[in-house]
Amino acid sequence: MTDDGKTRCGWAVSASSSAAGDTLYRDYHDTEWGRPLRDSGALFERISLEAFQSGLSWLTILRKRENFRAAFDGFDADAVARYTDDDVERLMADAGIVRNRAKIVATIANAQAVTELDVDLGELLWSFAPPARPRPADLAQVPAVTPESTAMAKELKRRGFKFVGPTTAYALMQATGMVDDHVATCWVPAQ
Repeated sequence: MTDDGKTRCGWAVSASSSAAGDTLYRDYHDTEWGRPLRDSGALFERISLEAFQSGLSWLTILRKRENFRAAFDGFDADAVARYTDDDVERLMADAGIVRNRAKIVATIANAQAVTELDVDLGELLWSFAPPARPRPADLAQVPAVTPESTAMAKELKRRGFKFVGPTTAYALMQATGMVDDHVATCWVPAQ
């Protein structure tokens, strides 16, 4: 239980308390994480941010999220798909984002892949959502990879996406409500 009397998933409590009063993580948990998201534009942003998060703290990404949005044209896939080498260099010089060339190039490639899809991105991603299951009792019951996330990653790679392995795909599934991994005692209502 936290200072507001609500029981949350342990990752949201420990991260927000260790960030010297930073409630960004807790707010993300309470209002966004695990909520069903089907909009293609918003899903492209999430795929991009999950790729940038790889190897880093999600709190780092949340703190830079507005900078990412500004740097990547609001994650408009059509705009990002047209980025050139000059844009890559502009992004590499932007201290407000994670300056990792491979992740920047992957985001551009992913935007190009989105624009070439023969199906809506939301429909594609949600086609891998597993059947609903009970919430886990604790974080130890939350997997890092599932057969569905492995299949999603394989299909995304087949379609030209980069930085979308099974672990990243599962994190995307959690963040966008394809799975409900809030622990059973968490106050956030089931979707």
